Parts: sequence; structure tokens; C-alpha cells
Amino acid sequence: MGAVVALTLLSWFVIQRVHQARRVGSKILLSLVFSIIVIAVYLSPLLILRHTPCLSDKIPPKPELIGHRGAPMLAPENTMMSFERSVACNVTAFETDVQISGDGVPFLMHDHDDFFLRTTDAKHKFAGRDFNKSGKLTLEELQDLNAGDWFLKTDPFYTVSQLSPEEKEMATNQTVPSLVQLLDLAQEKNISILFDLKNENGTNDTNIVVETILMSGIDPRLVSIFWLPPTQRSDVKKSAPGFKQYYNNISDMKKEGGTSLNLKYNSLNTDELRQLGLENITVNLWVVNESWLFSLLWCTGVSSVTTNSCHRFQKMTQPDWTLGPTQYTPIWITVDLLSLLIMSGLIYKSLLGESCMSCVLYHVLHCVI
Repeated sequence: MGAVVALTLLSWFVIQRVHQARRVGSKILLSLVFSIIVIAVYLSPLLILRHTPCLSDKIPPKPELIGHRGAPMLAPENTMMSFERSVACNVTAFETDVQISGDGVPFLMHDHDDFFLRTTDAKHKFAGRDFNKSGKLTLEELQDLNAGDWFLKTDPFYTVSQLSPEEKEMATNQTVPSLVQLLDLAQEKNISILFDLKNENGTNDTNIVVETILMSGIDPRLVSIFWLPPTQRSDVKKSAPGFKQYYNNISDMKKEGGTSLNLKYNSLNTDELRQLGLENITVNLWVVNESWLFSLLWCTGVSSVTTNSCHRFQKMTQPDWTLGPTQYTPIWITVDLLSLLIMSGLIYKSLLGESCMSCVLYHVLHCVI
């Protein structure tokens, strides 16, 4: 509609340029070029209908919500408070990051290396210690850290003002959880757990995590792995065949007979996402925080999204906007006809007082349009 309005406004300028052109060839060329552009814009809705998923009478089921490190807009990421807040969002899975402590215990934290200091008070708590690798701290030392003060101080999502005094007090008392703590919560709430293994020591880290999960007693069907080195994926399949494994590219997934993808939200276009849906491939996209993007992916039919905004998306009962073809088609036809009517009026107005040759040219332009 914007393009049609712009062309309609531009048409008067084009008509004037045709009138001012001295050569007949220039008049014809300018008229034809503009006419081709107008026709292309008038007919563009035929392509828009085909490639815009929310222009449909059939909207797929709402994508499932996966809490990205819990509910990090409502609580410090990768803390038990964050995951408990995501339970209230009706998430179907917790997404988290697993690392191994210095004494061989899996714990939850995304950042590694120097960035380990972002979400804890390690620098203050253990002054003079080397924090280049988080694995140098034991679980006891990790759980002695404060993992919530940074959230209140930095307000990463500008949402701290929405928290009650009680919630702020709870946030400031958060610490670094172990993987077992999250497994217990997932089992209690019957919520899946999906994790990235921040693999520092290769196979050993993988074995420790898998063994910890198996010993926890959680239903293996609630466990999914987002990332593993290809050399270790087959080992995990043997030791924990019940785990669901996600792949980060289609070729590896198909090569190994997988059925689940975990990709960045802009990795595939809508046609590719639709095709994967027809092939019964589970597609999870990360990280989706805006309602318009969630709406678009909803219309496309993705299985789930990893999000920081579970509390917002939970309230949505339908995409932000949808329009069926039976509604859209009359709209664009009406807009085209109104534009054509206005252009015709401008052309007839310009014909007044023109020479015979100019009249012929304007008649040609008018007929083409």
C-alpha cells in the first residue's frame, strides 16, 4: 500500500517530465518504464500472499516457550529464582548452560574465561585469585558467590523496576546453582531441560554431565542436548539413548538421522521453515524477544522458541496480526483501482492543450497503466 501511494504521488511528476521531454523516443521510454514499475507494484501482492505466513486463514499452533536461562527479564539469569519464575510462564523447557567446577561437579553458568565475572561477585569475594577459568573454583566456592546483585545494579533488560521489594530481596540472595538443583526442579514440575555444554575438557566433561543426569533419576525423555562435539554425540547416544539431541545444521541432522534443530532465529527463511514442518522436523529458534518476531514465527509454524520474554509471550493468544486472503485480496485490488483512477485523472488533465502527437503518447501511457 505504501508503494502504491508513493507511485500515485510520483505519477504527476512523471507525467510532467513526459510532457517536457522534447524527443518522442524519450517520451515513450519514460512512459514505458514507469508503466512497468506501476504494473509490478500493482501485482506484487500475488507474491506477498505466497511468502507472508500471517496472510493465511490457517494459523499453526502456538510455539512452545523455552526459558532462556530461566526468565532473565524477571530474575538473574541461570539462578534458581530465574527458573522458578519461568515456571509461572508455562514454559515447556528450561534452557541453561552447564560447566564443570574444579572438583568435578556440573554447575549452571553461561560465561566463561574472563567473562565469568559478569554475573557474580567473584572478584570481590576471592580477591587476588585467578578467574581466567571458572573451572578453577570448587562447587562450594561457587555457591558462596552472590549471583544476583549484578542484576539489580546493571538492570540488563530495564525490568528491575517491575519487581516487588520482596522479589528484589530474593534476587540479591541468589547463588550459583548446581545442575542437580535444576534437574530436581525440572523433575518436580515435569518440565524438560535443554542445555549447552560449555565443553572445556572434552569427553571428560561430557561424561560427568551425562552421569550426573542419569544418577538424578529424571526421566531421560525430559532431557535434551543442544550442542555436543560431533565426536562425542555417538557416545552420548549409546550411554543415554533417551536424551533428545538437537543439531545446529540440517546436513548433520539428516546425516545422523536426527529430527530436531536448534538455530538462530534468522538462519532460515519462512519457506525453509515451512518445508521442515512438512518433514516433521522439530525446529527451535533462539533468542526471540520481540512480539512481532514471535508472531511471524508462530504463523510460520515453528515448534518452539527460546526466549527471555516468556512472561510476555505467555499472555499472547494469537499473533499480533493476521489477515486471511479473502480479506487481503479485496484490499489490495481496491487500493490498485483507486490509484489507477487517480492516475487516469491526472493523465486526462495533462492531455488538455497538448498537441496531437502528445495526445497519442499520453493515450499510450494511459492504456498501458
